[in-house]
Amino acid sequence: MAPVKVFGPAMSTNMARVLVCLEEVGAEYEVVDVDFDAGEHKRPEHLARNPFGQTPAFQDGELMLFESRAISRYVLRKYKTEGVNLLREDNLQESALVDVWLDVEAHQYNPAISPVIYQHYLIPMRGGTPDQKLISESIEKMKKLLDVYEARLSNFKYLAGDFVSLADLSHFPYTYRMRHCLIPIQVSRRGGRA
Repeated sequence: MAPVKVFGPAMSTNMARVLVCLEEVGAEYEVVDVDFDAGEHKRPEHLARNPFGQTPAFQDGELMLFESRAISRYVLRKYKTEGVNLLREDNLQESALVDVWLDVEAHQYNPAISPVIYQHYLIPMRGGTPDQKLISESIEKMKKLLDVYEARLSNFKYLAGDFVSLADLSHFPYTYRMRHCLIPIQVSRRGGRA
């Protein structure tokens, strides 16, 4: 069987979300670079893969997908094993909690953290000056948001419960980048599990 293909720059956070899932399940895959600087993401061949001109795009035989969270779910469903069950779809309550924290990541965490990463990494890479006001505002949002995470994780090992899930993996790309921004964010401590 031919390996699946993932189209986009490997350093992209959305690409990383998909690649982490592929690695977690041990799937064979090929990364096909899409050069943003050359405008490849807006060319017809890529727009056929992702009509929004974004990455990643994903190909499994005749199936073409886009949107990193949808691709991640597909990968985890296709390669699910007893040992790798990151969607928890066999348990309605656990699956619902995975969905909740995936939505929190997409609609709360991502919008708060992405401006920091964008301003800290991408603006300087393109010769611009980071907007310190936007970074500061985003960090303030992150502090409040991380207090919610701290409260949740003081009661459970992982976001959706006492099991690793896609909710945890989906946070990885931006969290990894944030750790390398060297911007300290202090969250209040509410106690925690030993």
